[in-house]
Amino acid sequence: MTSETVKTKVFSRQWFEKIINNEATSGLIMIFAMIAAIVCANTAARYPVEHFLETQVTLGVGTAMFTKSIEWWVNDVLMVFFFLQVGLELKREMTEGFLSDIRQVLVPCLAALGGICCPAIIYAIANRGSPYMNGWAIPTATDIAFAICVLMLVGRQVPQAAKIFLLAIAIFDDLGAIIIIALFYNQGVYLSLLGFACIACFVLYLLNKMQVTNFLPYLIMGVVLWYCFLNGGIHTTIAGVVVAMAYPMRVKSTGESPLNRLMKVLKPWVDFLILPVFAFASAGLYLGGVTLTTFTHTLTIGIILGLFLGKQVGIFFTTWALIKMKIASFPKTVTLLDLYGVAVVAGIGFTMALFVGKLALPGEAMQQEIRLGVICGSVLSALFGAVVFRYGRQLQKLYFKLTKKTVSPAE
Repeated sequence: MTSETVKTKVFSRQWFEKIINNEATSGLIMIFAMIAAIVCANTAARYPVEHFLETQVTLGVGTAMFTKSIEWWVNDVLMVFFFLQVGLELKREMTEGFLSDIRQVLVPCLAALGGICCPAIIYAIANRGSPYMNGWAIPTATDIAFAICVLMLVGRQVPQAAKIFLLAIAIFDDLGAIIIIALFYNQGVYLSLLGFACIACFVLYLLNKMQVTNFLPYLIMGVVLWYCFLNGGIHTTIAGVVVAMAYPMRVKSTGESPLNRLMKVLKPWVDFLILPVFAFASAGLYLGGVTLTTFTHTLTIGIILGLFLGKQVGIFFTTWALIKMKIASFPKTVTLLDLYGVAVVAGIGFTMALFVGKLALPGEAMQQEIRLGVICGSVLSALFGAVVFRYGRQLQKLYFKLTKKTVSPAE
């Protein structure tokens, strides 16, 4: 086989599609974006980047013109498409995926609930009586791209069932984050605008019932929802979720799936443009400003402990309790050590944690502590999770060999 033939195969359309559809690829790009943001924040590029993000840009139609910073456009416009993708994934799993079976839904749902409550409680304990209590939701979500990236890097040590379990937990985490943002991080509700939002939702409902597959009418209604939410006190990203839930999963007459088709178009833009841009705009941690006081700040400690300890304690012990009560069962290839590794890796909360941090504690006053806490907590979870999967089974087999016991499955 010639080198030219190999090159053709490697750089073929199928090769690019495989790279694009690989969750680990988007995770690696996010890591590079985060590193680039930290490098820029600590070099001569710091002030030009800050000036660029603060640059005012005017966009709009007719009288609805908005003059906002580039950072605002990233957070309140581009991230809507990220939540659109999350909503599409949720709808697909709830209609035709593993979330369509209540028996399969219960275990990851309860595990995710434990992984939301425990970090929130740890954060609340660390920040009790402080003005930072509003940030309790920062350490509650899992960044699925980063988490899957870690699992891909450790390779065959991770059973397929454990990967699916992590994906299920991350989906419920995203659903929990959406509910938290809608309920707790609105800015005061204006009923008149929400009335128009309800009309837009009804139009979306009619489009769904009429099996309209052209995305343009949904996009128009999404813009109307976005405007109503922006001025009505509800965070704009919820508009993306509403549109996703209205878009038809499958056309009854042909059996085609417009939702899957839209996801295929949307995914590269979200994974390789929107999320890296958000990571670059949000993760610029200035190390010159990191002192012992920054590390020991209750906000930083609450986020680190919430992500690194809260996630693994909440998810693992909830899952373990469900197994002991015979509510949950896993394949024999999955051990309790694998489930513990999943719980640890779920503590990687980069994207959603930074996003919630900006909503919970707006302004630049505490963003340094939030970035430090999120990055440290996520890195600790990633490194320790990789160690658990890479070396845990070897140590476990050695222990059982010395004690003449056998490795038992998670049952």
